[in-house]
This record gives sequence, C-alpha cells and structure tokens, in this order.
Amino acid sequence: MGENPAKNHYAQLNQGEENEMEIFGYKTQGCRKALCIAGYILSCGALLLLFYWKPEWDVWANCIRCSLEEADIVLLRTTDEFRIYSRKTVTWISVSALIKSRLDYPGTAEEDSVFSKAIMKPSLQVKSIQVQRIRYVWNIYAKQFQKVGALEDHHTCSAIHAKFGSGLTCNERNVRKVICGPNTIDVPVIPVWKLLIKEVLNPFYVFQLFSVCLWFAEDYMEYATAIIIMSLLSIFLTVYDLRQQSVKLHRLVESHNNITVTVCRNKEGFQELESHHLVPGDMLVLKEGKTLLPCDAILISGQCIVNESMLTGESIPVTKTHLPQADNFKPWRMHCAEDYKKHVLFCGTEVIQTKADDTGVVKAVVLRTGFNTAKGDLVRSILYPKPMNFKLYRDALRFLMCLIAFAAIGMIYTVCVFALNGEEAGEVVKKSLDVITIAVPPALPAALTTGIIYTQRRLKKKGIFCISPQRINMCGQLNLICFDKTGTLTEDGLDLWGLLPCERDCFQDIHSFPADHSLPWGPVFRAMAVCHSLIVWEGKIQGDPLDVKMFEATNWVIDDSSGHKIEGQGSTHATVVRPGPKASSAPVEGVAILHQFPFSSALQRMSVIAQEIGGEQQVFTKGAPEMVAMLCRAETVPLNFESKLLLYTAQGFRVIGLACKSLQAGKQSTDLTREEVESDLTFLGLLIMENRLKRETKPVLEELSAARIRSVMVTGDNIQTAVTVAKNAGMISATNRVILVEANKIPGSFSASITWKPLEENKTEDYRGLQDDSPPTTERRIRLALASGQYHFAMSGKSYQIVAQHFRHLLPKLLLNGTVFARMSPGQKSSLVEEFQKLDYFVGMCGDGANDCGALKVAHAGISLSEQEASVASPFTSRTPSIACVPELIREGRAALVTSFCMFKYMALYSTIQYLGVLLLYWQLNAFGNYQFLFQDLAITTVIGVTMSFTGAYPKLVPYRPPSQLISPPLLLSVVLNILFSLSLQVFGFVVVQEQPWYSKTDIYSACLSVNNHMENSSSISSLGLHGMRDGAHGQTDNGYKSYENTTVWLLSTINCLIVALVFSKGRPFRQPIYTNYVFILVLIGQLGICLFLVFADIDDLYSKMDLVCTPTTWRISMVIMLAVTLAASFLVEEAVIENRPLWLLLKKTFRYHSKSHYKRLQRVLEQDSAWPPLNETFFSDSVAISVEGSMGGHSNPTFDSNEDAL
Repeated sequence: MGENPAKNHYAQLNQGEENEMEIFGYKTQGCRKALCIAGYILSCGALLLLFYWKPEWDVWANCIRCSLEEADIVLLRTTDEFRIYSRKTVTWISVSALIKSRLDYPGTAEEDSVFSKAIMKPSLQVKSIQVQRIRYVWNIYAKQFQKVGALEDHHTCSAIHAKFGSGLTCNERNVRKVICGPNTIDVPVIPVWKLLIKEVLNPFYVFQLFSVCLWFAEDYMEYATAIIIMSLLSIFLTVYDLRQQSVKLHRLVESHNNITVTVCRNKEGFQELESHHLVPGDMLVLKEGKTLLPCDAILISGQCIVNESMLTGESIPVTKTHLPQADNFKPWRMHCAEDYKKHVLFCGTEVIQTKADDTGVVKAVVLRTGFNTAKGDLVRSILYPKPMNFKLYRDALRFLMCLIAFAAIGMIYTVCVFALNGEEAGEVVKKSLDVITIAVPPALPAALTTGIIYTQRRLKKKGIFCISPQRINMCGQLNLICFDKTGTLTEDGLDLWGLLPCERDCFQDIHSFPADHSLPWGPVFRAMAVCHSLIVWEGKIQGDPLDVKMFEATNWVIDDSSGHKIEGQGSTHATVVRPGPKASSAPVEGVAILHQFPFSSALQRMSVIAQEIGGEQQVFTKGAPEMVAMLCRAETVPLNFESKLLLYTAQGFRVIGLACKSLQAGKQSTDLTREEVESDLTFLGLLIMENRLKRETKPVLEELSAARIRSVMVTGDNIQTAVTVAKNAGMISATNRVILVEANKIPGSFSASITWKPLEENKTEDYRGLQDDSPPTTERRIRLALASGQYHFAMSGKSYQIVAQHFRHLLPKLLLNGTVFARMSPGQKSSLVEEFQKLDYFVGMCGDGANDCGALKVAHAGISLSEQEASVASPFTSRTPSIACVPELIREGRAALVTSFCMFKYMALYSTIQYLGVLLLYWQLNAFGNYQFLFQDLAITTVIGVTMSFTGAYPKLVPYRPPSQLISPPLLLSVVLNILFSLSLQVFGFVVVQEQPWYSKTDIYSACLSVNNHMENSSSISSLGLHGMRDGAHGQTDNGYKSYENTTVWLLSTINCLIVALVFSKGRPFRQPIYTNYVFILVLIGQLGICLFLVFADIDDLYSKMDLVCTPTTWRISMVIMLAVTLAASFLVEEAVIENRPLWLLLKKTFRYHSKSHYKRLQRVLEQDSAWPPLNETFFSDSVAISVEGSMGGHSNPTFDSNEDAL
C-alpha cells in the first residue's frame, strides 16, 4: 500500500465544467472518532459546532487519508477562488437481486457503458456518492467517480440508432434504474425546523446567543430581550423567505415529475409507464398533441415543434429534427458540432406538434434524466448558487476581524484594571467578555440587509425583478455593458423593406415593400413562401419574426390539416402552403414542405426540401448572404454581390440571401444529409429587412457614455449592419474610426492570419467610388484619429474564436477597444463576457433571453428583457423590454453600495464610541447603566440603522463610480479621524469634569447643592432638599453607576452617535440629498430633542432611572459646546477632505498612484505604443494553435512585442 493512498487519494470531478471540484478520499478511524466524541462532550458541543462550520476539520479529525477506492468518506473542494469544502459519505447500491441468474449480463447496450464498469464482482454492488443532487458511481476500470443519469458522450450517431433504436431489455432497464435512481427533479419543501436550525447555527447568531447569555448574567434584560426579538424576527423573515422560495421551486418542478409516457421495450413492444421510471437509453415514443417532456432526449425519427420558453424565455416555437445516421467514428455531439441541440428535446419544454416520417412514429432516446437534464441544471443553479466574490463582503470580514482585535485589547485592559483592584474573578470575566459585545456590533448584518431589501423594493416598483439580491451592490460598480442587438437595441420585429432579385448572375431592379403590385410568381416567390419554420399554433402563425414578415408578404396561407399524401413520399406529415384570398394568381394549387434543416447560429442558415403539388422536389436555402453565396455555384452569384451587400448593410439594413436547386426524382428527401442538400445552389437574390432602433436606445447609450460606462454590442447579425446600428445608436461617434479585425485559419496548416482594415476605406473605395480624398490624406486622417485613441475594433465570432486560439496575447488589446462583435454564437457571447471580466471590468449583460442565457449568467449583472417575472437565467429581469432599466439599475446599485459603506462606517463608530466610553469608566471601576446602554443601542442605533437606508438614488449618473472596497484610504481616514474626534471629546469631558470646583468623587449631589446655596429661590431649595432626602431614603437603589464622569461621558457619547449618523449620511453624487429622507431627518431631530432634554432636564425620577446625576447648567452648556465643536470638525473634515474628489485626484497624481485594474494598465501601455493599432497589416501565428505565450511568428515589430511583458 506504501505510496498508493497518497497517489490515488485525490482526483477531479466534472473536469472542465462549471461545477468542477477536487475530491479527496478518507477512511474513518475508530480511535480518532472516539477522541472526537469525547471532545464534543467536554466542550459542551462547541467542537461539534466548529466542525459543522468547517466540514474539512471534521474529516481531518475523524479520518485518515486513503485512496479513493477504499474511501468511505470523501472531501470535496470547489476549484474557484472560494475553495469551499463539503463532506460526503460513500454509499453502496446492491444490484445482486437483479443479476442473480444472469450469466450473460451485461446485455448489448451495456458492454462499454459505465453501468457494467461500476458493478463490483462478486459482491454485485456499486459504490456511489451524491453531490449537489447528482449521483456519481465508482468506475472500477478507470479508477474514478463518474456521473450517471446521462448517456455517455462517446456514442456515435449510428451507434445511438443501432444500440438504442429498438429500446432496452427489461433487465438492462432495471439495472440502470437502480444505479441512476428515479427520473425526478425532486425539490422537497424543506421543513421549517430544518431551516430554523440551519439559520440559528449561523456564526453570527451564535455570537448573538453568546451576547444575550452574557447580558442576562449581568441583568441587562431589556436590551437582551430586544435583541432576542429582533433576531427572532430576522430569523423568521429569512426562514419565511427561504420557505417561500422552496415552495415556489417545488411547484415549478413537480408538474414534470409524473407524466405518463410510452416507451418501446426490446422484445416486448410498447408500454405505458410513469415518467419517473425512465432511464438513460430508454426509447420514448412521442404521441400526437401537446406533451411536456420529462427528460432530455435525442430525436431519432420524425420531427417535432417545441416551445422552449421555460428554458430560454423566448416563446418562438423551435423545430427539432432527427439525428442523422452518419457512419463515422466521431461522437454524435462532435459530429453535429454546435447544432447538436437541434436534435435534442429538453426536459420541461413542451412538444406542440410532432411529424412522423415513413416509420409512422416519432421516437427519441432518453439522453439525461433527473438533475442531469437541462431543467435539472437550472434548478440546481438556483439551489446551489455560485458565491459572489465582491470586495465589499471580503472587506466586511476583515473589518469584523479588526473589531475583534480591538476588542481583545479592551479585554486585556479590563482584566488588568479590575484584577489589580481586587474584583472577584467571576465579575472580571463578565466585564471583559462584555467588551467583545460592545466592540463588535451585533446589529451589523441586520443593518446591512435592510439597505438591500429597500433597494430591491424600489427596483420592483420600477418593474425590475431580482432573484439574487447580493448582486445589487455589484451593479454599483459596473463599467462595461454588453448589449444584444436584435430585440434589445432595435425593435423586435423586422419590417420587409425590399427584395433584390437576381437572374442569370445579374441583380434586377429592386422590388420595394409595401408595393402596389405583388411579387410575380417565380423561384424567389417560392423561396419566400416555403423557406421558413412557421407553424399554425392556436389559430395564429407562429415562429421567428423574420420568417413571419417574409411569409406574410406573399399573401399565402399555411394549411395545417393533419397529413398530406405526397407522391413517392409515403405518409409523410408535411406542412402545405397555399395561395390565400389576397394572393396573386399562381399556377399551382400549393407547395408542400417535406423536410426542414432548421436555422442554426453556427451555420448561419436554414433549408427546406419542398415539392409543388404534382411537381418536382426543390431545395430552398436562406441565411447570411456571405454564407449562402459560398454554397451557390459561382456562375450564379453576381459579380457586384459584395458591393451591393455593403451598400445595404452599411445603411443598417438586415440582409438575407436566398438560393435554390432542384433535386433528382426518386431520391427520398429523408435520406439526404444537410451537406448534400446545401450544395451547388442557384443564387436567387437578397431580401432586405429594416431593423429600427428602439426610441430609448440612443438616450440611454448617451447617458451611459456620459457616465464613462462602456457599451459593447454582441450580436448574431452581419458585421456591417451591426457597425451601422452602433453608429446610429451613438455607441461609435461620427468622428471615430472603425477598424475591422479579420482572422482566418490558413488552409492546410495549423497557423492563422490576422488583418486590420479601416472600415471607412472600404466605404470610399467600393461603396460610392468617391475619389475626392487621395489615399494619403485618408490614411493621415485615420492615423490622426488613432493617435488620439478614437478608434473601435469590430470583429466577427469566427475571428474572435481564431484570435482566442492563435493570438491569445492580442486578445486583451483587441477587447480594450472592441465595440462591435458580430455573428457571435451563444457560447462565444459567454466567453467574451468572461474575457472582459479577466481584464478587471465589471460587466453587465443586457439581452432578451434566448441565445444570451449563458452570458446573462456569467456576467456580474445579467439583465434579461422578457415578459416573465423572473427569467431563471439571469439575476435581474426587466418587465418592460427596454434598455432604460440599465442606467436605473446602475443608479440603484451605486446608491445601495454607498448606503452599505455609510452603514459600515456608522456601525463601526457607534460601537467604538460606546467602547471608548466604557473603557474610560472602567478606569474608575464604573460602567454605563443598563438603561443607558438600552437607550444607545435601541432608541438610537437600531432606529438609525433602519431609517438611514431610506435615501433614494440620485437621478444623474456621474462619470465615476463609488469606491468598491471598505479598506480604501478616504474611507479609512474618515473612520480613523472620527474615532480620534470621539476619543478627544470623551477624554476631554472625562478629565475636565474632574477639574470642576463642584466636583466630588464621593458625593454625587454636591454640584447642584453647592450651586443652590447661592440661590434665593426657596422653591428650588426645598425641592432639592426633598431630592436629597429622597435619595437618602432610597440609598439602596443607587447601583453604583452614578457619577459625574458617567453622566458626562454618557451624554457626550450618545449625542456623538447622532453627530456621526448625520455626518456619514452621504447624499450626492450617488444618493439623493439627505433632506429628502424625511423619516431619517425626523428621527434624528426627535432623538436630538430627547438627548438635549436629558441634558437640561432636572427630573429626579428620570435621572434616577437613567443613572444620571445633576450637574450645574454651566457644565451642561459646556458639554453642548464641546459637541458643537466635534460636529463642526467632523463635518468639515468629511466635506473638505474625505469627499473632496479633486484633492484625492491631486494626491494620486503627486504620488503617481495608478489603478491596478488590468485594463487600465493595458491602456497606459498602448498609449505609449505608436505602432498600435496596426493598419492594413497582416500577422501570422505560429503553427502551434493554443500558444498563449507564443511570440508572433511571421512578423517582427519590436514595439509591439516588447510591451507584452508589461501587461
């Protein structure tokens, strides 16, 4: 065993995936466990609590390291920067009852599957762990834990058809069912007691429990009770909230757990069963009519139309086609590339319509079950959200650590003072522990959450819903927003503007819409009538808005009766389109759409095979013009194709290319592959659509630009259209230059090239043929713009991918000025957002749901514009589909962030003021009385904590952001100076009161009596006489707190808390002025009134209750003057130094302080680089693809290369 355990002790789970984890093997050891149990008992459960907070310590204490194979406990650790540990117990699943008499097991489908590799011989058991609701089993041969509940990825297309096409045998099914578990996404409603215990065991509440016990021991009942009530309220609110979420989630998923489905069994035919019995590899038969899908499945025969709005938020029906029977060795996903989703039916989506092929049934193979499905993934992302890494939260912990260190000093001081004065040990312990509860404010977390809750409420009123409140503070830091184009910056629908037909490789006259005369019958008309994926659903034509507009222009209708017999095609269910009542006369009765190759973002096109009723079969293709032209025979594409395309895209039109070809008779349309169909086409022309900007787009982008927040467009559209929209929207100003970055793979080698071209030059040369600018001046004009940094890069998804692979070192430089990213696939969008984040940008993403899901999740703040109240994909959802919500969210985020800082500063000072006061009084073996503590803690701080956060956001976005960290110089300076002011104030009062002529250490009534000896007013004398008598009579009620020092220090510290609250309540530039927060102002005035009343009132009962003593009026006035001076000093410092932005900028300049953000450093480097950006140059990469550090092979540009090290 020597080296083995250490070697196989560790492995990786879900390598390369979002939820990647490290896994370590451990074995429980008896004697260690016994020692730990003894520890639990001796520590009264404190050790158990510590292990609950730190599961890794639990495992290290109870177990010894061993190989994963022998482990009975595993320790998991996330691979992100948080390194969160969790502990799991290994369980055994027995399959002996199922395989008793079967010597021939495993069956056909099992030979190379994880199921056969996981069963241990001879015990017939499977070793498994469950992590975040997903089951992993131990693969004996690969010596690793593997996910079950999904079909393995290595199957080829033909293998899936062959192995699973006729269904699993009963025995295979049963084994799979035991190993995978039921196909349910089961989110049980968590019982309230469980939630309660989990909440109560939060370290913060444990600290509060400790505080409360201490206060009860000191008879500080009132505040202890108040804190108990507040904590219980806070706990119940949290538990109620969690319970509601749990119920909501439970309802969301329970509908899909029990659906009756039909499966096909090998040798047994069709069977109906409950969906929770499904296993990966089962053959599912889809019936006519609507059905909800209970699992992810691969369609292997027929065609389906699915509503995927539950997953994407977009309610456009999607067409799914069956998996081709390709005979190659590539796994099916690799074979289908990015388009594998076109064959996959996802769990939780609704099948609206099925179309069978020759076999007569629509069949699908179960791909994933339970929490492995797409829907299960979504539910898991809600159950186990990624922790937020935000400086504020990290700093908050550091801040608490500082306070604890501060408290430790106080404890040592307390122990020394009281022990030297011979106090009892019990008293000393109580007093010293008390210091901790004073220095660390127990109300801090509650005060911080209130601010976020108010902000969330304000956002809700504005129609912005938030499912992840801790991200609100992050919105205050956003400095780059990525926008999708279609439906986000521009109107959702497109209007048909014109058609540019092409005949015999020449463009004809443009046909404008809406036109007086209708389109003539011909191939272009046929293409517009059939080349779409529209369906009739609930009496309306539904589908992509572009398809709807194109089809409506023909005035034809979709005849959606159940099935149409088409000659030579068997009983294919085809969609037939026929001329409508308004259509121009056509020589055919109708056209049937036999087969569809749906639109794919990766291929940028869609095709259909159609047949005129009684005529021949034809293929029609439409898509990105550049892509369609490549698939056409060169002789059919007009020579001026590129310049015509540029003419329209440069004006911001969306252009679609159309093409067609005839098929030879006798070929079954279902047997043809997509490559065969989409080749040797005839070019038919260009369809030109207008995509109008939304009204609010330009003003919003101008507002963001004025606030120095970068806007970037990430779209699936043509690059030229995107650049034009960016210019019209104001993302790129008229004076700025656009540089097109094109990267291409060099055919036949592993290297690539990258070229920089100014876009304006194309315009002057190809577009209008203007010759008034000679090339040198154009070049010079562009150079001038570049020198001043006024340039933007535009690139396509293909170029982005190649740059990321071959020119990795150039990517940051390109992103720094990249404004338009066109033809981006959903995966590339997410990758782009992550690359921006690596440059230390705080990235917001605003999109309309469907293809932006990934990017919305990855961004610091994802804002989905969809009607649904909360799209599960993104933290924020705006009910109005307009980007006006972006500045709104940033405003509220900034206000929330500043509120958090104010709250922190206030809480730090309140606890420090109280702490200093108590330590001063400890010097005389005195302290604050219970009612004095109560007044400060409850009447002042709690009320301020609740009302300070009411201040709303400032309506104007300023061109800088609030600080992102607590430990920033201005903030620290503010806290330190205010602590010094408070210290001076209290020490000054403490010392000066002892110097007064009327002061007496023993006689606490001397002051007022000595003053009154000089007074003739008999009534006041008699009343004082009474006062003295009464106090003499009730001498025993004096609890030892009363003294001149106590009265002075307490009154000064209480009003000091109000001063600090006022000074720290920041208004502009991020929040509205403080006087707009009426509640807070009224609270402060009320509190100040009560405090001044306590200073000047002479009500014996009140003073006695509050442990105050009577002092001469002159001293009271002196105290008010001291407080006024403190207020003036504090206010002056805050306004003239802390909030003085020009001063801090000057200091930064003087000390040459530069921002540490990656993108700022890069900007400074590029400003010095005269050769950047290169114009009209081409560079070549090395032959090795992913050479991240590799130098740039084919060119030498010293200035360009030398800066790489400085990044």
